[in-house]
Amino acid sequence: RGNTNAHAHLNKQQGRDAESYSLLAPGQFCVMDPPKGNAECVKVIVRCRPLSQKEVDEGRQRIVSMDLENGQVRVKNPKAGNTEPEKCFSFDKVYDWNCKQIDVFNETAKPIMNSCLEGYNGTIFAYGQTGTGKTHTMEGVPTDPDLRGIIPNTFQGIFDHIDKSSDKNYLVRASFLEIYNEEVRDLLSKNSQNSLQVKETPESGVYVKDLTNFVVKGVAELNNVLNVGKKNRSVGATLMNQDSSRSHSIFAVTIECSSMSPVAGEDATIRVGKLNLVDLAGSERQGKTGATGDRLKEATK
Repeated sequence: RGNTNAHAHLNKQQGRDAESYSLLAPGQFCVMDPPKGNAECVKVIVRCRPLSQKEVDEGRQRIVSMDLENGQVRVKNPKAGNTEPEKCFSFDKVYDWNCKQIDVFNETAKPIMNSCLEGYNGTIFAYGQTGTGKTHTMEGVPTDPDLRGIIPNTFQGIFDHIDKSSDKNYLVRASFLEIYNEEVRDLLSKNSQNSLQVKETPESGVYVKDLTNFVVKGVAELNNVLNVGKKNRSVGATLMNQDSSRSHSIFAVTIECSSMSPVAGEDATIRVGKLNLVDLAGSERQGKTGATGDRLKEATK
């Protein structure tokens, strides 16, 4: 689905997706590798956050341990004492509560970003119950270099690469949508509450009809598009999180690269890569969130 040229439509070439990371609860990731010697197309990375102040005040105890070297999560039953062995789960990589945002980006998201710049498609998504740190991992604090999440670090990385490329021309476009109560909404539209239709054609594959795309020329413009969309996103309070994401959001960055052929008379080669940055709504039991009314309806969709 990447590596197209000027004479072929996207998705008509041999479909090759870049790595896709998924962040799963209790803070997890899922990843797809490009065909560069990596046997696995999907990888799962788990990130465990520290205890919150509320949990500390309530006297909660940590029952999860992270084996960083072997990529394992060990869970013990606090009611069983030493009579019951720990349950062990293996993943492609794990991060504990001491990990840094930049390390998560460099080791998980940056390889996908680089593949998208080469014309592949990639997806990074966060999955987990409310309050596990999905939005913190994906967004973080954009104004603080130490707390920047995957999205702002990716924005900076894309344009740092473009600035260093002197023999290629790039066109970067951005779109932002949410899936709320089984409806697809354009977060960049003036009428963001309108529902859009999902279509499919043999030439372009699955797409959202009338979805707004903005051409961006730098990190500031890309951040502006993100911030405009975030204002229209559906959030709501639950017992587990005051500002819980109540919808799935997909921020897509399409990168078109044009390079001249070294052979005189031949057309330029165009490569198109697309990076999907996804923040999923909280996945949890409704009884734990105290969901009623609209919150309960959101959780069942």
